[in-house]
Amino acid sequence: MAYSPWMADRVLSHEEAKAFYDRFGRKQDLQRIYEDPAIEVLLRHAAFESASAVVELGCGTGRLAARLLRERFPSHATYLGLDISRTMVELTRARLEPWADRAKVQLTEGSPGLPVADRACDRFLSTYVLDLLSEEEIRLTLLEARRVLAPGGLLCLASLTFGQTLPSRLVCRIWTTVHSLRPQLVGGCSPLRLEAFTGSDWRVLHREVRCTFGICTEVLIAS
Repeated sequence: MAYSPWMADRVLSHEEAKAFYDRFGRKQDLQRIYEDPAIEVLLRHAAFESASAVVELGCGTGRLAARLLRERFPSHATYLGLDISRTMVELTRARLEPWADRAKVQLTEGSPGLPVADRACDRFLSTYVLDLLSEEEIRLTLLEARRVLAPGGLLCLASLTFGQTLPSRLVCRIWTTVHSLRPQLVGGCSPLRLEAFTGSDWRVLHREVRCTFGICTEVLIAS
């Protein structure tokens, strides 16, 4: 199962997602309590220290991008952050001001098509974004990731996923029930299996599920 089938018709529209995250703004950083352990896994396996051009779909508040620019990227590496929320774009621009010469942020309309040239980056990064999308949008987004990645580039993803233990399965059941009734209460996010969307187009280099406080995240690195 890649996605809960009965949740497909509860995916937020682009307009609904934009409105939610425009309101949510800086409060998104509070999610670090369950996101950070999974992000640490991603950082250990994504080899950002050797990256030269990184595209992030869904830059949020820019917290991860700032950390990458400060701690991981080589001095020549460039960054492009994309987000559907004007509030998030403004927060990220402000946060990345120290690296304004090589870090750019762009507002998008939310369509899977990316404003990036073919083979223009060597890392495609997206955390807690694909779990907002429909199955078709996820597939189209991964096709776009394949298009913009240069040969040898890495797909670096993290997403909410299904529970792995009894407590996390209970949390997942509560989460999906809330999502089915009113997806805005959980930011439009719902658990999925990233690996089910990679298929033969990608070679999975690392996959790991990390659960914190009953909320599970799947981390996937592929080439």
